[in-house]
Parts: sequence; structure tokens; C-alpha cells
Amino acid sequence: MSQREKLSAERTVVCIERYGTGDICKYQQDENGRIFCDRESASSNYRSLKDCLVSVFLPHGYPDSVSDDYLQYQLWDTIQAFASSVTGSLATHSLLRGSGVGDSSATVAAATVTWILKDGTGMVGRILFAWVKGSQLDCDAKKWRLFADVLNDLAIFIEILAPVFPSCFTVTVCIAGIFKCIVGVAGGATRAALTVHQAKRDNMADVCAKDGSQETLVNLAGLLVSLAIVPLVSENLWVTYLLFLILTSLHLYSNYRAVRSVVMETLNQSRLSIMLEHYLREGCILSLAEANSMEPLLPGLGSQVPVSLGVPLSTLISSGFQLELLKKGNHSPYLLGWRTDTGQLAVVFHEQARSVDTIKAVVHAEILYRRTKSSDPHRFHILEETHRQVDRFFPAFCQELTALGWVTDRNLLDPDDWRANWDFSKAL
Repeated sequence: MSQREKLSAERTVVCIERYGTGDICKYQQDENGRIFCDRESASSNYRSLKDCLVSVFLPHGYPDSVSDDYLQYQLWDTIQAFASSVTGSLATHSLLRGSGVGDSSATVAAATVTWILKDGTGMVGRILFAWVKGSQLDCDAKKWRLFADVLNDLAIFIEILAPVFPSCFTVTVCIAGIFKCIVGVAGGATRAALTVHQAKRDNMADVCAKDGSQETLVNLAGLLVSLAIVPLVSENLWVTYLLFLILTSLHLYSNYRAVRSVVMETLNQSRLSIMLEHYLREGCILSLAEANSMEPLLPGLGSQVPVSLGVPLSTLISSGFQLELLKKGNHSPYLLGWRTDTGQLAVVFHEQARSVDTIKAVVHAEILYRRTKSSDPHRFHILEETHRQVDRFFPAFCQELTALGWVTDRNLLDPDDWRANWDFSKAL
């Protein structure tokens, strides 16, 4: 037994202190009442270097302050950022060459006009995309994150090809600019949504700042590699295209792995549809990891029901079945029916409806959609049957969701803001 172990055995432990899941300090008291601190850690040199790197590039309190999928996501995200940085340098070289850099016949005015048009069309594209798709970026963050990266690679490819068609150079550059501005909106917004998921201690700013530090370091490494590669391939288009193909393949694969590694605990329509289908077939709830692994990762994929949530009552009803519809839903915090304009399902929410009621409404819509169509003459009878069916199994369904870690007090189902108020105590 070493001298330190002998002294420790003679002392009484009065307190144990822990820093996160890392170092442990034992406060011991000897027979004379003096207090000693004994720190348990690895070798000092290695720990100091590791602690420094963790402090600089990872959120404070890592790994307890972030989600379990944080490290795997960031590793793949780092690889894709490096590949994107190098391909971006190839695109910049092509744009400069296409703008006339090195060409004595080119004018500064022409290059300036091209750049202004590129930036202007991109700004318009940014505004329009945010207007049309803004609310969906929260609900399907993983889908739109992957979409943004695919579109970014397409924009870079267009920029690399632009000098090959000098007569269409300005139009080509403007199209690439629009794509890149859409990438900026979709990528930035979905990154913020993923940060909300990863930040477990209300430390969004810290997680976002450290992500910026990681990205800066990766981009710096990409710039250094680009300094060595670009001069070697700049005069050979086929080598440039081959390098772009290799790096883009790495970029897309890394993005897929990064997005697939994210395990969201909130319910969007895709995950809820997957959960419900498995529950109705097997009688049990999928775990967080299982449901997330089955979620489609490209926009437009998936089998969820087309349903409008939070619509005004006038969207649902017509004079012929207004009272009938309200009768079938008057004991529920929502009214489910068919839109008078499109024939698709829609939901009107009571002003006291909660997040769990939104989840229940989508579950009801999924079941109703599987059993009937808008042209079915017996659809209102089926609507009443499904109301009773959902009322029977939904409490157990919701309880199992919560038990497995799914969040039900908030959701990503994207209801609109219309709310109605009807009397629950009287039959209409």
C-alpha cells in the first residue's frame, strides 16, 4: 500500500464533490480535525489537454448539458462541413474565372453587374422561401436540413459549370445564388431547431456558439487544403469534376448519417404516423430511437394523412351538415371533418385545446383517413365510430408515449392559430 493510500485509510471522508460526470473530489478529515482534498483524475498532462479542447469546442457541462445524440451528430456534421468547404473553394475559383479574373477583355462593370444580380435574385428567393415554407422548418427539421445540403451541392455544381457556358453565365450564377440563399434559410433555421433539441439546460446560446467554433476550425482546415488542391486542378476541368464528385459523395453521406443520428423526442406528423401504425398493428409504442430511425428524411416522403389543423369553422361546415358536425364533436376539444373547398380532412380546435388534444386530433384524422374517403356516403357514421374508438384507446396510447420518453406537452404538428369556443355542456 502506498503512502498516500495509508494516509487516506486513516482519514474519514466527510464530503464527495463531483464536476459533472468528470473529476471527483473527496474531502477527508484526519484525527486532528484537518480537512484534505483528494482529487481522482487521470494523468495531469493528458487531462489538461483534454479539458482545454472540451472547454473550447464543446458546450459547458458536456456531456450532461446536451442530448445523447450530440457527439455523433457533430462528428458527421464536421466531416460534411469540411467537404463542403473544399467544394465551395472550387466553386469560388470557377465563379472568379467566369467573371473575367485573368481575362484582359473583361470589365469590372460587367463583373459587378453580375454579382449584383446574383445577390438580388438570391435575396428575393430567400424571402419567398421563408414565406412559403417557414413554418414547416420546425416540424420537419431533419428533412429540411438534408434538403438544404442537397440543394447546396446542386448550387455548387451549377457554379462550377457556369464558366463552361459563358453566354448563360449571368443566368446560371443567379440560379445558383437563389439556391444558396434558400440553403441559408433552410440550413440556418433547421440548425436552430436542432439546437433546441440538443440544449438540455437552456443553454442554446452556448451550444450554438460552440457549434460556430467547431465550424470555424473545420472551415480553416478546408481553406488550408483548398490552398494546396485548387492550384493543382484549376486548369483541368475533368479533374475538378472528379474531385467535386468525390467530395460531394462524402458530403451527402455525412449529412445523411448526421441527420439520421438525431433522436427527437417531440412528435411531428411523420413520427406520429409511424407510431400510430405500429401501435394499431402490434399494440405497443416504438421507442424514441426506433421511431426516429424509420422517419423519412426527404420532403414529400412518408404516408401521413393530409390534414389541415387549426382551421376556421367556416372551412369545415356547410349549411347542410353544420349542426351534425357540431353534434359529433361537441364533447371534444376539437372538431374533425372535411373541408368544403378541397374535400380533405381538417380540424377546428377549441380555444382551451392543449398540445395533447392536437396529438389526439391528428391520431383521429389518421384513423378516419384509413377508413373512409370524402365521397363516402357513410362518412359521418364512420366519423362517429372513430370518435368512440379514439376515446377508448387514446388515454393508454398517450400514457405509453410519456412512459417511453416522448414529449406530449408540446408538439411539432404545426396547427394554425384559429380557435373556436362552443359549449361542452349542451348538445347542439
